Amino acid sequence: MLNVEKHYATQMYLPEEGEWSVCSVNGADTSVSRISADTVSSMWRSNCEKERALTVRLMEKVADQSNLVSAYRRVKSNRGSSGVDEMSVVELGRWLPAHINELQQQLLSGSYQPSPVKTVIIPKPNGGQRMLGIPTVIDRLVQQAIHQVLSPRYERVFSPSSFGFRPNRSAHDALEKASGFVESGAYWLVDIDLEKFFDEVNHDRTMWLLSRRIGDKRVLKLIHSFLKAGMMTGGVVSQRIKGTPQGGPLSPLLSNIVLDELDKELELRGHRFVRYADDLRIFVESERSADRVMKSVSDYIETRLKLKVNRTKSRVCKGFETNFLGHSLLGGGKIGLSKESERRFKKAIKETTRRNRGISLEQLITELNRKLRGWLNYFRYASMKSKIVDLTGWIQRKIRCFRLKQCKRASGMFRFFGKLGLTKKKIWYIAGCRKGWWRKSATPPVHEALNNQWFRKIGLYDLLGTFNRYKLEETAVYESTYGGVRGR
Repeated sequence: MLNVEKHYATQMYLPEEGEWSVCSVNGADTSVSRISADTVSSMWRSNCEKERALTVRLMEKVADQSNLVSAYRRVKSNRGSSGVDEMSVVELGRWLPAHINELQQQLLSGSYQPSPVKTVIIPKPNGGQRMLGIPTVIDRLVQQAIHQVLSPRYERVFSPSSFGFRPNRSAHDALEKASGFVESGAYWLVDIDLEKFFDEVNHDRTMWLLSRRIGDKRVLKLIHSFLKAGMMTGGVVSQRIKGTPQGGPLSPLLSNIVLDELDKELELRGHRFVRYADDLRIFVESERSADRVMKSVSDYIETRLKLKVNRTKSRVCKGFETNFLGHSLLGGGKIGLSKESERRFKKAIKETTRRNRGISLEQLITELNRKLRGWLNYFRYASMKSKIVDLTGWIQRKIRCFRLKQCKRASGMFRFFGKLGLTKKKIWYIAGCRKGWWRKSATPPVHEALNNQWFRKIGLYDLLGTFNRYKLEETAVYESTYGGVRGR
């Protein structure tokens, strides 16, 4: 085993207080790493040297017991499935106390070896497939421990226009900044789609970027071993020569480190942009400028970053035509619901309310409410009241159709609608109607019986009412009063 004290006796070590913070003053030296197309800023290079000197003993922080315990808690809260060794998160909780000292020694000595990751293929919403790599729970613990040490340091140098996978930054923050650009007059968007970004990340370039700021070679070696870990598919392990598959805690941070170079280039060129993970939008004021930016930035991504731009999906468009994080960007600083998001939402509701599922109405409402609540919580800031009204009526009709099908025969309809106070004549109209279930659900007697009061009784989530309340909260003004506040 490597003697850690002897290992560092010949290395320069500086005090740990204020690590990395001394290497940037208000972000002035980290916002742009190059002063021209081929000239690296001497200040940036000097600061990188300081950072490497300050981080030669970074593995001690990664392997610290409190950091490992904190990483375990995070892995436990994230849950997730097991990796190739079939160890679950619950079993990890029993494994860690007995093996934490051994794990620390392996990390400090540089002898820790990651296991292959389990390959999982999931369908994409717009077609195609996405490859996930599920590490073992022990590997996820180690990756999370590395993430907790590196993330605060890189947060100080990341671009303020980057929002994905970062603490205290959300998709709503990205949308707010993007809508502000449109409101300022940048109506044209350069929508650049990175083709299979997580599968195309260049390992050599990633390690070069990490080595600019990390001085501990053991940490670099460990991250490199995670990048090179094999992919197990059907019991066969294949070597990985590029990419950082989604599924591990370290993958989001590495993706931001790789794309931070693109952020710095866009800042150097003076562009207004917003990036959420690999979803990039650049805002300009004319179509001609957008075409020029599309060509130059695409060339930079492919030649400099060694990534692929999907030329068929990348495009120049106006804000209302885009689909940025599920939203369109409207005039006046407003955001709307994109057509793609509306289509996907309706598809999910159709799947939930299929009439041949063989479930009870109570179970249907429970599943439906979960989807409606989560969907509206994300799209609550969109200007879409008319769409909400239409969607509410459409969802109610789907439920009416579902409940009608449950009645099956005329006798079932008499029992059900009779309890709701419908006259025999109207019930006979429904039962004797030769239309299909969907057309029956729109008839006046069905609407009379299955009205808004009935939907409240069965516990359906009030999509329109909740949306109106959200909008009221956005525009509410509060006044200080004696003993509290008053809204108006």
